[in-house]
Amino acid sequence: MSIKPSLEQIYRKYNRRKYVSPDPLQFLYGYSDVRDREIVALIASSLAYGRVAQILKSVEKVLNEMGPSPCDFLVGVKSRRLEKVYAGFKHRFTTDEELVSMLLGIGRVIGEYGSLNECFVSGLSRSDDNILPALQKFVDEVGSDGKYLLPSPSRGSACKRLNLFLRWMVRKDAVDPGGWKGVSKGKLIVPLDTHMARIGQMLGFTSRKSADMKMAREITDAFGEFAPRDPVKYDFSLTRFGIREELDMSELAEHVTRV
Repeated sequence: MSIKPSLEQIYRKYNRRKYVSPDPLQFLYGYSDVRDREIVALIASSLAYGRVAQILKSVEKVLNEMGPSPCDFLVGVKSRRLEKVYAGFKHRFTTDEELVSMLLGIGRVIGEYGSLNECFVSGLSRSDDNILPALQKFVDEVGSDGKYLLPSPSRGSACKRLNLFLRWMVRKDAVDPGGWKGVSKGKLIVPLDTHMARIGQMLGFTSRKSADMKMAREITDAFGEFAPRDPVKYDFSLTRFGIREELDMSELAEHVTRV
């Protein structure tokens, strides 16, 4: 018996905007221009670690300084201005210096490529099985003084937050706003957090203990059996269990049984 009917049922029921909040994804909905949205997405996903209340507070603090168009704010901006605007910023391991470094990198990349989308696409090859080679080039292009805000895929990290960023920008449905062109959603990798790791183990998709890139790819490949053109399709709806107070992980286990 396939679990696809159960996955589809959960997707239809929970892949709705009313289940988004509290989630940094909610910040993307206020930006109709894709060049603004992609910047907001990278900032929001990069800071998506720690307590959700603090994540939302930190993302809001960064965005409030940028005005209505983050793209206009960052293109050509000088480091001195950013250092002044974000002096004293702190989000757990992320300091103002690391934030400024990333923001300068974003502005530099947009100035060179026209958008983050074009920068990412420049690293894609049809022969690639997934987005990892392009993601590595993208991280190298944007750069950062720190290793945590923009982790390098080559080091084996699951790159949960970067894969979350890609899910938001590449996919388009009731939850993910999309906007990027030229990137196949079939090559995306699941954003592997503790919730998805538990789900993957529960469904028998992986026997690994370490939540690294190998586990992320194993779980992605397993979901690919049910949605080969969109393997991260079920990510949002499944991870509501364990995140939202009214949805317990044990309830998910009752919904999905692998035979």
